[in-house]
Amino acid sequence: MFALLRSVWDEPRPAPAVVRLWRDRVLVLVLLLIAVLEAVLRSGLDTRAGSLVVAVVLLPLLLVRRSRPLMAVVVAFGVAAVASLVFWGEPELNVMVFMLLFPFSLFRWGSGREAVVGLAVMLGKIGLSAVLGFVSAGDAVAGTAVLGTACALGAAVRYRARARAREFDQVKLLERERLARDLHDTVAHHVSAMAIRAQAGLATAAARPEAAIEALTLIEAEASRALTEMRTMVRALRRNDSADLAPSPGVADVALLASPGPPGPEVDVRIDGPVDALPGSVGTAVYRLTQESVTNARRHARHATRIEVRVTVGDSSVHLRVSDDGDTGGVRGAAAQGHGLIGMKERADLLGGSCEAGPNPDRGWTVTAVLPLTGAAR
Repeated sequence: MFALLRSVWDEPRPAPAVVRLWRDRVLVLVLLLIAVLEAVLRSGLDTRAGSLVVAVVLLPLLLVRRSRPLMAVVVAFGVAAVASLVFWGEPELNVMVFMLLFPFSLFRWGSGREAVVGLAVMLGKIGLSAVLGFVSAGDAVAGTAVLGTACALGAAVRYRARARAREFDQVKLLERERLARDLHDTVAHHVSAMAIRAQAGLATAAARPEAAIEALTLIEAEASRALTEMRTMVRALRRNDSADLAPSPGVADVALLASPGPPGPEVDVRIDGPVDALPGSVGTAVYRLTQESVTNARRHARHATRIEVRVTVGDSSVHLRVSDDGDTGGVRGAAAQGHGLIGMKERADLLGGSCEAGPNPDRGWTVTAVLPLTGAAR
């Protein structure tokens, strides 16, 4: 019990939210108008002028109920207590119900110790009114229940906002992990392609000068595509609600990975099935898995002449198979333990699918992945 009370006492204020002060100003003006009309038109008021003065004095506190909730509660209930002693009774205007906004704001925006101190002040005011006979015992109990309801609503809204903030932070973390994988896949793919083109250009420059020009042209194209994708991801990392977001690549973009070769092995791509109905997350995953597989084959499959990419969309899942005819030992075996393959398996697992990679029985290497069409993360 002591630990619970200590945790409540040490509860910090929540992170400040964007407050549109004009709304509170409009609320104050509307309530002020209602108070004036009630004081003028309502009959049977014993403390007409005094009740209106109390309302006019307390209404501006609504403007600081978020930034200084404890001050608002202490001043509001303190002024109400003094007014009760001066007029020997409670303020009579019904508009004074706005006082419930102060305990709500205290438990929504105040720290733990502010809530405890403010609650003591509010209960003290109710107790004073009951002891002096301004309210009956039943009214005091009812008032305490209403006050507790306002406090409970404020606490509920507070912790709901905290839960939503944690959920949002988790979504941002997962998104950043996805973007990190995308950045790795994009850079590795395009840099590998540029390295292969440059090696081919250097090897053939002496005999065929025009080959060097062709290689430089292809390198420029690969660099432009890499910069475009990297700028898209940087915008996504910096984005706010009004940022312009470029679409993520999908299954249809897998065809862009095809290459007739040389230089480098030929990349043959075939896509079967209805790709338009695939969820965006699944389509992007298929593209990134293919891109990483092709990059690994180009980089590590020694003496490879052909890379086959097969994407098949079924009724409940999409199947990906990327195979090459290169050597399987040496560097290729060590590369299987690298971050690229680990990231591929994690990406597939997040979507409820699987990804496996290993050598073929005779020659070459094959990557297979199966992703459910639902794309539901585990």
